[in-house]
Amino acid sequence: MHRPIRKLLTLTFLLLSAVVTFAQDVTSQKERRERLEREIAIIDRQLAANASQSRSLDADLALVRKKISNRKALVADSDRQIRQYSDSIYLTNRSINRLNARIDTLTSHYSRLVMSAYRNRDTRVWYMYMFASENLGQAFRRFGYFRNLSTTMKNEATRIKDMKEELRLKKERLAQMKKEAEAVKAERVKELELLKKDEAKADNVIRKLKKDRKSYQNQIASKKKEIDKINREIARIIADAMKTDKQKAKDKKKTEADMKLDAEFSRNKGKLPWPADGPVVGSFGKHYHPVYKNLQLPPNNGIDIALSKGSSVNSVFEGTVTQVFVMPGYNQCVLIQHGNYFTLYCKLKTASVKAGDNVKTGQEIGRIDTINGQTQLHFEVWKGKDPQNPESWLK
Repeated sequence: MHRPIRKLLTLTFLLLSAVVTFAQDVTSQKERRERLEREIAIIDRQLAANASQSRSLDADLALVRKKISNRKALVADSDRQIRQYSDSIYLTNRSINRLNARIDTLTSHYSRLVMSAYRNRDTRVWYMYMFASENLGQAFRRFGYFRNLSTTMKNEATRIKDMKEELRLKKERLAQMKKEAEAVKAERVKELELLKKDEAKADNVIRKLKKDRKSYQNQIASKKKEIDKINREIARIIADAMKTDKQKAKDKKKTEADMKLDAEFSRNKGKLPWPADGPVVGSFGKHYHPVYKNLQLPPNNGIDIALSKGSSVNSVFEGTVTQVFVMPGYNQCVLIQHGNYFTLYCKLKTASVKAGDNVKTGQEIGRIDTINGQTQLHFEVWKGKDPQNPESWLK
């Protein structure tokens, strides 16, 4: 294979690969942007609700910082898209230049064919040209040339037409990509402006928090006692459920179905569906205050997910409802057992299941409540008596 043809095929392959990858990336980024923008909309509604009810500044700060994180992710996505557009535009431009050169070559060759056909339009010239051959082989070759000249001209004309159409489509795609790239750049500028406003809002909340440190420390201490009490109560409820399970096992060994459920839940770590669609505004574990760095916040045995009002909450895996109960500050809670694992869903306004019900993956178990201006699901995962980081289990 000639080097120019090999180069052209290589370039075409690279261009096609880039276009396919680019299209997949654009689709993926579009879905990601839509999710981030949905989360920002949820946070905006909660901040507005907090403002109308003069809720705690630390809750506002957590929401604003999550919003800032989403804004930065949107800006980063825009940067990636701009780079991808630039790469794709570069490759398309190279392909157009190569195609132009190829069309010029074919057009020149076609012109020579036309001139040759014109010169030899008289059949007598054809016969004289063949009879002047030095040998029979040359005569046959000259005969073949004249016989195929018309077909060759038609084929060359078709090739040029097809390549010109391909060139037209590439130029259209190039113009479209340039237009889309400009739109992404404009969106990036808009996101940066909104990001600055959100950062200014966070700075304003921080200034307010710094005004009365002592009062705020007292609030945190009181909240910590309340959360500790709730965590102990949840641990007790799960321990009681495990005792009941062990008592049943004395009379009858754990069934194969229970053992299978336990193993399946374990195998699905990192693959469980989310219980509801929203941003995580409270993460698992122990944390320190973002302003008072040496002040430890109440521990979180789960995660808190900000939701739209009235959102449905769904079971992340099949299992059995162990208990439906009410806790101060957490409203209604649903505890579901999955073998040796438990999932807990709190801050529900209504529960659509009851103790003893078997639930399926994705089944609605209740609707979220709005408590003190906050519409947030508190979700926990336990392995026996040990709380787990839910984000490690969810996909």
